[in-house]
Amino acid sequence: MKAWIHDEVGDLDKLQLRDHQTPEPGPNDVLIRNRAIGLNPVDWKFIEWGHDAWTWPHIPGVDGAGEVEAVGENVLNLAVGTRVAYHNDLTKPGSFAEYTVIPARAAIPLPNALSYAAAATIPCPGLTAYQAISKVSLWPGAHVLVTGASGAVGGALLQLARERGWIIHALASASQEDRLFGLGAATVTDYKKVGWREDWALHVKRQPLNAVFDMVNGAHAASLAPLLTANGHLVCIQDRQETAPLPAFTTTISVHEVGLNAMHAFGCNQQWGTLVKAGVEIAQAITVGEFDPQIIDCASFDQLPDALKRLKSGPNPGNRVVTL
Repeated sequence: MKAWIHDEVGDLDKLQLRDHQTPEPGPNDVLIRNRAIGLNPVDWKFIEWGHDAWTWPHIPGVDGAGEVEAVGENVLNLAVGTRVAYHNDLTKPGSFAEYTVIPARAAIPLPNALSYAAAATIPCPGLTAYQAISKVSLWPGAHVLVTGASGAVGGALLQLARERGWIIHALASASQEDRLFGLGAATVTDYKKVGWREDWALHVKRQPLNAVFDMVNGAHAASLAPLLTANGHLVCIQDRQETAPLPAFTTTISVHEVGLNAMHAFGCNQQWGTLVKAGVEIAQAITVGEFDPQIIDCASFDQLPDALKRLKSGPNPGNRVVTL
């Protein structure tokens, strides 16, 4: 098979398109013939950082979509030819190839009407957003703030929160205002506006926030904790809180971290079943026009490194995919 491979940690120019032996699935795995690849920030970050579990040469990439080419001996619920999307373990050989082995439990069955390009946007952005949403128990009409709302995960989160009837306040670039309203935001605040924090401090005196979903970093999330009402939720998607952001026994907020790829090492089969079900529901919603896959860039396989560079340099008001 053809695969994008690197032999050492470094910049994206380390990637080379080379011949590589097609892998074989283990007993609980399936082999996927990739038709589309979803690009995510974790891809370029780990090409630059590396991982202790990798062997060299390494094929990166966590998201893909295609057909089941072969199944392991213990796999009974997936047949050859089944159309699926997947989020793979980043410690394993990845999706930047014509074929990828994935755990069978991570395969998301797809409706025939869904394009592979749209399907490849579901796993990391969609399931990360779903995982974040699932951290909190809120009612229709609850007020939530989403920072970094114009990105791929932010856009997915807006759409999932809209389904729950939450009143969503988006923090993003003003240039994305119309798009974010279309995805479900009730208000959009320009993060570049001087004094927006003070404006929000006044706003929450009238209507406190029940949850904050932050996609910037841990320090940014902690700075927003005072905006939460009693028993509110601070959900960190890009980072985590190492220490409590507020004094004890004040608003008694709950702090959550989100790490989709960690589910490969620590998630049980039941949890994966829930994630796959969520992926199936997103796939079905895309086919009937009720969920926007937010595709902003669709490149060919031979242009993958260039598309990954565009992702790194940004801005990224949506998803970038590669098709085979």
